[in-house]
Amino acid sequence: MWPWEHLAFGYLAYSASRRLVTGKPPRSDAVVALGIATQLPDLVDKPLAWTLSILPSGHSLAHSLLTALPLSAVALVLAHRARRTDIGVAFTVGYLSHLAGDIIYPIAVGKDPAPGFLLWPLVSVPQDQSSLGFLARFRQYFGDYLTYLNDPEIQSYLALELGLLFFVFFLWLVDGMPGVPRKIVRYAPVIGR
Repeated sequence: MWPWEHLAFGYLAYSASRRLVTGKPPRSDAVVALGIATQLPDLVDKPLAWTLSILPSGHSLAHSLLTALPLSAVALVLAHRARRTDIGVAFTVGYLSHLAGDIIYPIAVGKDPAPGFLLWPLVSVPQDQSSLGFLARFRQYFGDYLTYLNDPEIQSYLALELGLLFFVFFLWLVDGMPGVPRKIVRYAPVIGR
């Protein structure tokens, strides 16, 4: 998944769960924690694997449940102590939605899921063989992505992705644009106000 897909998927999961449990939209500071958490596994694993060659793969240490669950538990405990449980929940939903998205994504594009990374290092992950650095690899993947989008066989995936992005953007507007400073929100027309 791309960063915007992880963010949209995580926001959808958090906003829906928050509204289901409390009947209220997400708070801004919780959405900031959510946004960071939806990107965290890639921000850790990709540079450590692709640039520094410390990790075997861009889906290893921070993508493992052996890291994600204890880190999420710490976030929940710290947030509870600060009497801001919603921030801990947002972090946990964001982090775990990233992992779920990395399992769902291959299915959405017609490939088999490879959930083995969830148990790294107990289960080995395919070693990244390329000697490309971070930026070169990103350019390669993004170029492949753009080429892939031109393939007529993936029109249903493209429709799904665009539908998700537009729906989540609309939901974010209805939620009051959490994460955006109030000064800016005050001047923006928001649906549902």
